[in-house]
Amino acid sequence: MSKILYITANPKSVEKSVGHRVGRAFLESYRESHIADEIREINLYEEEFPIIDGDIINGWDKLRDEGSELSQVEKQKIKALNNFTDMVASADKFVFVSPMWNWGIPPKLKAFIDSFVVVGKTFHYTENGPVGHLKGKKAIHIQVSGGIYSHESSAKMDYSHPYIKHVLNIIGIHDVEVLYVEGHEFNRDKAKEIIQKGISDARKLAITF
Repeated sequence: MSKILYITANPKSVEKSVGHRVGRAFLESYRESHIADEIREINLYEEEFPIIDGDIINGWDKLRDEGSELSQVEKQKIKALNNFTDMVASADKFVFVSPMWNWGIPPKLKAFIDSFVVVGKTFHYTENGPVGHLKGKKAIHIQVSGGIYSHESSAKMDYSHPYIKHVLNIIGIHDVEVLYVEGHEFNRDKAKEIIQKGISDARKLAITF
């Protein structure tokens, strides 16, 4: 049995979000083909988790100084952040479903990534660079964009999937697939066809993931 984290980062409803619809198709197909696996769904726009702020930075500084005592607020925020770090570390597979916003990832997804890319917990530094602790795990990123950014000259404007792949590599996850669902706003005459293909591709990928 594998533990799966299904992570979405879009405040839109399923009916209004292409990403949610494609992601749900992936999830349904995965459930059908991996009936023994445990799946945890996280909607980052409904989940409450702390962002790295002054309290957390100060708390971390105090933890490095063994003579300093954390405030109650610092303890609470660091504990809450650690819960997400531990949840990610204990999972086996990850499904990220996110739109491209202004050529990057949604802010809630960035905050979530900051909760698990933590020195000493999910990776450590060596003289040859960072070494990840989450080896042997795998991930897939379903990225949705109205324009086309997966290839040709526009690919250099994609700061979304390359960033997610990079941080996952740092923590030891090198088996990272991507499904681009793109161009439905750029080419509205083919929007239904593009979205349907994305749903079909998602279902197929889920079977072998």
